[in-house]
Amino acid sequence: MSLDPVLVMKGQDPMPNTCPSTSNGDSKSSWEDSKDIHDNVGSTKKPKSPKPENAVTIAVSSRVLFRTEKEQKVYEQKGIEEYLRYQVEHENEPFAPGPAFPFVKALETVNNRLRELYPDSEELFDIVLVTYNHAHVGVRLINTINYHNLFIERFCMTGGSSPIGYLKAWQTNLYLSADAEKVQEALAEGIAAATMFMAEKQTEVSETQLRVAFDGDAVLFSDESERIFKAHGLDKFFEHERENENTLLDHGPLKSFLEVLGKLQKKFYAKGYRMDCPIRTYLVTARSAASSGIRALKTLRAWGLETDEALFLAGAPKGPMLEKIRPHIYFDDQMFHVEGAAEMGAIAAHVPYGIAQKYPHKKSTNSAK
Repeated sequence: MSLDPVLVMKGQDPMPNTCPSTSNGDSKSSWEDSKDIHDNVGSTKKPKSPKPENAVTIAVSSRVLFRTEKEQKVYEQKGIEEYLRYQVEHENEPFAPGPAFPFVKALETVNNRLRELYPDSEELFDIVLVTYNHAHVGVRLINTINYHNLFIERFCMTGGSSPIGYLKAWQTNLYLSADAEKVQEALAEGIAAATMFMAEKQTEVSETQLRVAFDGDAVLFSDESERIFKAHGLDKFFEHERENENTLLDHGPLKSFLEVLGKLQKKFYAKGYRMDCPIRTYLVTARSAASSGIRALKTLRAWGLETDEALFLAGAPKGPMLEKIRPHIYFDDQMFHVEGAAEMGAIAAHVPYGIAQKYPHKKSTNSAK
């Protein structure tokens, strides 16, 4: 199986548990057809957005939050002017949900729980919609957000310019995009980022608990150990890990995101909700527990971090485990594992970081991570 970026993937099923009359510009349903829903949304009092310095800021591209394949084809085949004209003509037709949609809905669920427990706190998820689109497209995006009853007040519409400078100004904690080059640019600036992909089949995810799964090396940790494996093989990797069992691994590009998740989790723990916390995290690694897992666990402990579950698979496929976890998002630096996750219906995101980008994983080779 080979995954393409979100916009050109085919065979995608509709997202579960979403409004049935959504469209991607292909159906005859319109904003007016859903007037009752729209009126109800408009009458709902929305909470205030937290200050960026207090919030956990999640920047999401419109291309991963919504399905925009048809619009992208218009742009590629007919150019920018026809694309803008098309968007204005269809601005009353909401986009269908994309791969980041369940993740964003889960963030809002966590926010609702946090507001119940801490009414005056601004330590909440704050979602910023980031798009290369011209401001003309904003009306359709706002209509779509209201249609799906999403709470997204912050927009960053760059008109074709790079959004990276704005991400830094927003103090972004995580950036999700369909553009691998922009994701790499964000990572180079120290921003946790990943390229999102959507499975051809989609597994239903929890509506009451945010579930985030992380690979280990080159995601939570640096690619130090993976470099040993690539250069010298698996036996040398195991030897290196045993010799360095008490030496902490350096941090990887997604460590900071696990940190902010842990910070919010502790707010629930303080109120007695450890066992039914609405945030759950997972370490899903191809490391072996006895021979190389202890270093990973000691590193997390030294950082003051933890994952709720740790799965050491010793080279076994990750897809079946992710099918059971049903994460809202799974981060891995190797496309081999991202593809395996997608085959099982898991929503996966690629972190283009580390030595694995130079040496793509082959199915016949065991990964050290």
